[in-house]
Amino acid sequence: MTALTLAAAQTILATALEHCRKGDFKPMAVAVLDARGALKAFAAEDSSSLKRGEIAHAKAYGALSLGMGSRSLFKRAKEQAFFISAATHAIGGAMVPVPGGVLIRDAAGEVIGAVGISGDTSDNDEAAALAGIAAAGFAGDPGAD
Repeated sequence: MTALTLAAAQTILATALEHCRKGDFKPMAVAVLDARGALKAFAAEDSSSLKRGEIAHAKAYGALSLGMGSRSLFKRAKEQAFFISAATHAIGGAMVPVPGGVLIRDAAGEVIGAVGISGDTSDNDEAAALAGIAAAGFAGDPGAD
C-alpha cells in the first residue's frame, strides 16, 4: 500500500481549491485524511460558513470508516436510514452521508485516505475532490448512486 504523503495531501488540497475558484464555487472547506483517519491537510477559505470544516471532515471520515465514497452512503441513507443512523453513532457522529467524501485509491486499488469537501453543491464538492486526487496521481472513488 502506498502511503499518503504530506506533499500529496497538499497537492490534493491546493488543486481542489483551485478547481473551486475556477468554477466560481462558494467558499469551501477541504479535509484530507490518511488511511488511519488522521488529518493530513485542511483549509477553510475566507468567508466559509462556521461548520464547513467539520462537515468536510465528516464526509471524508464517514467514507473512510465505511469503506465507500459518500455518494454510496447517500444512496444507502435513502434506502436504509436506520443503518446510516446507527453507523453514524458507532463512529462518533462524524459522518455526513452526501456526495463530497471521496476515497483515495493507489495504483493497486488500495484505500490510502479520503478527501471531504463542503461549501457548494454536493456534486461540485465531489468534483473538486476528484480533481485534487487526480492531480496527486491517485484514483478517486466517490461511490455510486
